[in-house]
Formats: sequence, structure tokens, C-alpha cells
Amino acid sequence: MGQSSGYNYSTSVLQLITIVSCLVVLSCSGSVSAYKNYTVGGSLGWFDALEKPDVNYQKWADSKNFSLGDFLIFNTDNNHSVIQTYNFTTYKFCDYDDALQNDTIEWSATDPSSTAPHPISVAVPLLKEGMNYFFSSDYDGEQCNNGQHFKINVTHGQGLPKSLDPSDDAPAPNSPDYRGDDSAPETIVPANFNHPIEEESDKDEASGSGSVYFNTKLYGLLIFLQIVCIFFKI
Repeated sequence: MGQSSGYNYSTSVLQLITIVSCLVVLSCSGSVSAYKNYTVGGSLGWFDALEKPDVNYQKWADSKNFSLGDFLIFNTDNNHSVIQTYNFTTYKFCDYDDALQNDTIEWSATDPSSTAPHPISVAVPLLKEGMNYFFSSDYDGEQCNNGQHFKINVTHGQGLPKSLDPSDDAPAPNSPDYRGDDSAPETIVPANFNHPIEEESDKDEASGSGSVYFNTKLYGLLIFLQIVCIFFKI
């Protein structure tokens, strides 16, 4: 009878260890946060309030957490531009004509030769920590003054991935020397753009610290159970 009880106890402990081990593996697989692609404005896209009265880009941005290596995807048309600047004065006046080359980037400009607007999608990588400002400067700042602007704070996160991390031999994507051009590159991609970095939805997610804490607890429990097995010679 005693042997049977001991056998049942040993079996239960081993089953528990197996379950905990599986939980550790599953939690580890999702503990590292992936870089994210954020679609600016969600389904409304990147337009001014005269065209899309419901846009509120600052409200949209305030609900997100941005880090180095993330991408902003601007779904718009060739009648609206995408300007990124690190200069608050440039952002405040909705005008980048006098901006410095190393603090302002025109990722996409309007096409005055186009007889009709056509949709485009512009992918903008977040390469610098701190405040980043975005706006459309077209029509002497009219679009910007009508709601087409927002600011975000970019945190370090995981840091830049190797594909975006500038080296001494290769200028950064926001450098005027990048690709040998005199201006920052214009990145226009199809509307179904899917960057090689794992794409995440715009839904808010818990920070990685919670996953690390949970994993630490699981590891501790697993070690404790192993000690119990050794002590009772299971």
C-alpha cells in the first residue's frame, strides 16, 4: 500500500514538472517583443481634416508605445506629403523650407504633375530616440494646420536592428549622403507592404517586463520541484 502511495506521489510530481516545463518554454517563446509596424491613423490613413474630418493623429499616437526600429506606415495619396523632423520649431510652423538637412526628412512629397491623386504607402523607420515630429507641409502648411500632424516619443526598446543600425562605412537612412543622393530617400511601397521585421497589430500590448517577471517565477518553481525530486529520490 505504501509503495502504491509513493508511486502515485512520484507520478504526480513528475507530471507537475512536465506541465511547468511546458509553460516555461511557451512563455520564453513570446517573451521578446518584436519590432512593430504602426499604420498611422488606422483605417483613416494620412489625410488632413478637410478631407477626413474624423482624424486625430495626436490621439492615435498617444495610445501607442514607439521604440527604435519600429516603422510608421503612412497610407495616403500623392497629394499629401510625409515630413519627419526632430526640430520643434520646424514642426510648430508646419514649414521645413529652412530646416537643416540633419534634422528634417521629406519622406514623400506631392506630385504636381499628377492630374489625379493616386494612393501610396510610405514606410518610415524610427531611427532616433526622443521626440519625433511628423506633418504634411503641402499648400503652405494648410494640411498641417488642419490636423495633419503629430508628435511621438521614441524609446530605446531593443535598440536598432542590424538592418537599420548605421555603421562608420554606411550612412544612416536619414543621412543626406544615403544612397549617394543629396536628399533623404523617399520610401514608397505598395499598400500591402509587409516589412521583413515581424509585423504587429496596433493593439496595445503589455511591456516585456511582465514576461520577464513571469519567466523568472516559473524557473524558480521548476528548480524547486527538481530539488524536491532529488531530496525524495523520485
